[in-house]
Amino acid sequence: MTKIEVNGALLAYDEVGTGTPVLLLHAGIADRRMWREQFPALAARHRVIAPDLRGYGDSELPPAPFAHHDDVVGLLDALGIDRAALVGCSFGGKVAVDAALAHPGRISALALFDAPLSGNEWSEETEQLWESLVGDVDPADFDATAAGEVRFWVVGPGRRPEDVDPELVRFAEEMDRRALAAELALSAIEVGELDPPAIERLGELRMPVLVGAGAADVADLSRLADRIAAEAPGGVRLPDVPDAAHLLPLERPGPVNAALLDFLP
Repeated sequence: MTKIEVNGALLAYDEVGTGTPVLLLHAGIADRRMWREQFPALAARHRVIAPDLRGYGDSELPPAPFAHHDDVVGLLDALGIDRAALVGCSFGGKVAVDAALAHPGRISALALFDAPLSGNEWSEETEQLWESLVGDVDPADFDATAAGEVRFWVVGPGRRPEDVDPELVRFAEEMDRRALAAELALSAIEVGELDPPAIERLGELRMPVLVGAGAADVADLSRLADRIAAEAPGGVRLPDVPDAAHLLPLERPGPVNAALLDFLP
């Protein structure tokens, strides 16, 4: 792990490999460790950098306004990188799209897995699934909240916990407990949002865009993947990966790594 100052904060990151630069942006229920299966696969051809977003993992959270998508380009500046491909999962995908729209000249390609978008609203179907699978959980109880979020996102609404690798569940819950602490701290700070939001601006994405989802994730994210691929001029839609949910690159690295190696510049 290395730390570097970005827009007044020390951000932690891991780096391997040489070649064209690729930034891996983690899910909101995770941290940079979720990319452990992508590092060895991509390092032979790429300079692979996986940061903890500000406030998450080992990155700092100074009490000053900021925007995650500006931090992405600030990290490129700090590392002396002119342009990079962004690979984002879940919240990291949202940040990647926002960065590409806010700083289009700096992003060479986007690969998005199970990614929401700024300005998107969850469907009533998803809200009801949350109520039925998780219900009311005390947000101050990080253990219970992490267990509920992992049940919903990592196991997924269409699978049972016993259908999923218990080590994946354990690791996801450990990462999510740290992420919940990050979100609590972030709630006290002004975090800038893209305006207008990405949901209205997909046609502005002029770089190649690869979009995928896990077949066991909530249906909203598969529908969003369809929309991104249809509206982004360079959009390519991967088939949904069977028996995989929200942390697709961690749960099913084989098809993800193959798609990335074929796609990344």
